[in-house]
Amino acid sequence: MELIKDDYKVMLEVFEGPLDLLLYLIKKDEVDIYDIPIGRITDQYMEYLQLMKVLDLNIAGDFLVMSATLMLIKSRMLLPVEERKEMDEEDEEDPRWDLVRQLVEYKKFKDAADHLEDLELHMENVFARESEHVELGAPPEVDLRDASIFDLISSLNEALGRVQEEDLQEIFAEEYTVGQKVTYIIENLKVAKRLSISDIFTGMVSRQEIVCTFLAVLELIKLNRIAAVQDDHFGEIVVEPREPEKTEIESPEEALVVEGELL
Repeated sequence: MELIKDDYKVMLEVFEGPLDLLLYLIKKDEVDIYDIPIGRITDQYMEYLQLMKVLDLNIAGDFLVMSATLMLIKSRMLLPVEERKEMDEEDEEDPRWDLVRQLVEYKKFKDAADHLEDLELHMENVFARESEHVELGAPPEVDLRDASIFDLISSLNEALGRVQEEDLQEIFAEEYTVGQKVTYIIENLKVAKRLSISDIFTGMVSRQEIVCTFLAVLELIKLNRIAAVQDDHFGEIVVEPREPEKTEIESPEEALVVEGELL
C-alpha cells in the first residue's frame, strides 16, 4: 500500500550525517563506543535508513557509503575464527577499529562545538540581562533541547510499530494528505499550545495517516512554524508553536503552495 498519495516529497535539509546517526544509536542503546555490537547497530542503522527513504528525505551519499561499510564490518565479524585469524595476519586490527576512531574523533569535535554554542548562548544571556528583581520561589526553567531528525524518526518508528500489519481498518482508510495534517496540527496547537508527539499520533490506525502526519511535522519545522523539543536525550518529544514573524505565511495551505506542493 502506497503511504503518500499526494506525491509529497520532503525537502527538509538533514544536516546530521551518518556518524551522527551511529552516535545516536550507540547512546540510545547505552553501549560502549569502543566495543560496538556491530550486528545490532548495523540492523538499527539500516532500519533508520529505510524509514528515511520511505519519507523521501534528502539522503546524502555518505549514508549509503556508511551502510556498505557497516555491512562489510558485520560480515567480517561473522566469519569463523580461523578465517578471521587468516585475515588478521594481513590486518591485525579489529574490523571495527577504524570506525571507532572516526566516531571518537567526530564526537570530540561535536562536543567541542556544542560546548562553544552553549558558552555563546550563556554570554548572550549575561550581557542581555537587565538589572531585574528576582522573585523568591520562582520555579527553575526546564532546559529544553531541539529534537534531532533521528529522534523524530524514532518516534515515527514507534507509532508505526503500534499499527498491526493486517489492520482491516487500514484497507478501507480515508486517503490523507500532508496539507490536511498541517492544518490539523496548527489547529490543535491553537488550543493545546504544546503537544507531545505521541498525542499527535494517538488514535491513528492507518500507516498512511501516520506518515502524512509525520511529514506535516517536518514541514512545519522547516517553515519555522513549530519547534520540536525534548527535556532530555531520548525523552518525549513535544511540539510547540514558534513566535510568528512578520514574513510568516498566513495559512498552512498557502505555505504548501509556496513550497510548490499541491493539496
